[in-house]
Amino acid sequence: MLWSLVKIVLFVVLVAAATLGAGYLLEMEGGVRIAFAGLEFNLSPLMTVIVLIAFVVAVWLFFKLANLAIAVYRFLNGDETAISRYFNRNREKKGFHALSEGMVALAAGEGRLAMAKAAKAEKFLQKPELTSLLTAQAAELAGDRRKAEEVYRRLLSHDTTRFIGVRGLMKQQLEAGDTDKALKLAKSAFALKPSHVETQDVLLKLQAGNADWKGARQTLDAKLRHGSLPRDVHKRREAVLALSEAKGILEEGASVESREAAIEANRLSPDLIPAAVLAARGYIEDGKPRYATRVLKKAWEARPHPDLAAAFAAIVPDETPAARLKRFRQLTKLHPDNRESKLLLAELNIAAEDFPQARRELGDLVETDADARVLTIMAAIERGEGASDAVVKGWLARALSAPRGPQWVCDSCHHIHAQWVAVCENCGALDTLSWTSPPQAEIAMPAGTEMLPLIVGALEEKSATETDEEMHDALEDEVTSETPVETAESEIVDAEEVLMEPAPEPVKK
Repeated sequence: MLWSLVKIVLFVVLVAAATLGAGYLLEMEGGVRIAFAGLEFNLSPLMTVIVLIAFVVAVWLFFKLANLAIAVYRFLNGDETAISRYFNRNREKKGFHALSEGMVALAAGEGRLAMAKAAKAEKFLQKPELTSLLTAQAAELAGDRRKAEEVYRRLLSHDTTRFIGVRGLMKQQLEAGDTDKALKLAKSAFALKPSHVETQDVLLKLQAGNADWKGARQTLDAKLRHGSLPRDVHKRREAVLALSEAKGILEEGASVESREAAIEANRLSPDLIPAAVLAARGYIEDGKPRYATRVLKKAWEARPHPDLAAAFAAIVPDETPAARLKRFRQLTKLHPDNRESKLLLAELNIAAEDFPQARRELGDLVETDADARVLTIMAAIERGEGASDAVVKGWLARALSAPRGPQWVCDSCHHIHAQWVAVCENCGALDTLSWTSPPQAEIAMPAGTEMLPLIVGALEEKSATETDEEMHDALEDEVTSETPVETAESEIVDAEEVLMEPAPEPVKK
């Protein structure tokens, strides 16, 4: 309000000054005489001031009209002028408005409308770095892959948009399932922008899936260098890739290189079970059993595993069961209460024909954590202690319907693998396999596997009603055919062959 009052006062002062000045001019005597070409003009002081003001205004208008004429000429000639800038601003306004509407349509899932708005924006703006990406994404949303590919290829010609074009083409090839072309495009995108996390992940996954372990390790180092991967995760995955590289070299027959790679993998991650096994076998081939023992004991201390026990047994392959049982105490004493330690001791005592001790080593696993391996060991113990065929078959029948126990299971898709691999065979994820118990899959049978022990029990009742002569003949045949230990071992082998078969995949509805 104060500023408004000030403006009013100033206006009044100016009007008063103009009025006072006009009054002075009217009272003044004399004037101005102008003679030109025989004409004479006598002007009073007031008229003189008015003429001067009109002359100044006329000159100003003349120059403005001259500038306008020059601008029109330059505009018609194609030069940049105020007129062209005005029209450019108008076009930019319409273009940005169309671009914003296209982005809203893209976010709303309206692909065709987004493409139309993108075309309109491109017409007004003439900036492909802004509109081409919207056009490509709208074409992908609308299902027009050919148009999207055309736009992405057009983006390759500009330095500022080359990475966007390569990345778009890479994603298209991934969706089409052409991993070879996608790998080449991923390498190009990585070369353009090595710090881009998505490109690093895609390139690493494609290299691992293509068994390019050396290239994958370089990409992994780049992830660590650019801060997109924690150091501990990098160390673990570096060990996984080194192990995979060692296995690849081993398949090619270069044993020395494979041993060195396996030892490096074990050094990077001592708890990586396959690396410890491969490194230990390399030491065994080199005649260094002490190094192999140390590697396996360290891995067993991190996590007991059957593969570690198998490699530990290979250190002295021809030892007696009693000597093996004594030597394996080095491992089992590290985790005496571990489930794997109990199962290992039970199996070793079976091999040493000490079946009561095997039963004691097994403990309460039959009641608390029974799986196919536990029940198969119980069948072997019963056979070794002279139990009837019906009892042994009852344990084996329970083993058929029991859980398979720990296996290599992918943490991402829960796919079960027969052996450890760096990349999941189902989903292609890197370093996602864990030694864990998969979900139990029921075996498809007409009456269900839970009926098997009952059927075996019925067979046992029937065998009790046989004549003494038939029982004597049966026992005589059993004694002459094979010893209880041999029978138990054969039962274990047969049962394990059946149980190691892959579980049937559940039927998807």
